[in-house]
Amino acid sequence: MGSEQINNIERQIFELTSQLNELRKASTGEVIPNYTFTTPDGKVSLLDMFGDNDKLLVIHNMGQGCRYCTLWADGFNGFVPHLESVMPVVLVSKDSPQLQRQFANSRGWRFRLASHAGGDYIREQSVMEGSDNMPGAVVYTRTGDEIRRKNSGIFGPGDNFCPMWSLLGLAGVSESDWTPQYNYWKRPKILDDGGENLLD
Repeated sequence: MGSEQINNIERQIFELTSQLNELRKASTGEVIPNYTFTTPDGKVSLLDMFGDNDKLLVIHNMGQGCRYCTLWADGFNGFVPHLESVMPVVLVSKDSPQLQRQFANSRGWRFRLASHAGGDYIREQSVMEGSDNMPGAVVYTRTGDEIRRKNSGIFGPGDNFCPMWSLLGLAGVSESDWTPQYNYWKRPKILDDGGENLLD
């Protein structure tokens, strides 16, 4: 495939993405309940998460046991200050608040965190119908005490939410060729400290 064909497809993707975002902008969404979550500071409601804002971004993370969810959150982490200039950002998962905080600290994440504990919220607000722990993102809006689910997106290998796939694609590496890891340290053949009690 020549560069002209590549440029053509890239232009089509850009135009379709622009159309999609216009449709998302016009979407009013559906009214949903005010769900409750657990944090290290106690219970919080979905309304609480908005603060004084009328928009809220909730990132659905499968928990610290998912390497792919960790990849997405690692990538979003740098955008947190930029996103929060528009709306609050909260990362939710089934993990306990203590486990969430411990794992977030180990990754250097700056997200506000909340646990849905696998309850009604994730069953009813999943980004994929029939799946109660699918990674993705949901934007909610509020008018007074009324909350609406405006738009949502599913995360998955090769998606548009993780720039890793596009950058790998430039090198001809597809999502089936690469799997994210928690770290990429490789044990040297010879360890200068002797290697006793090494945890891989």
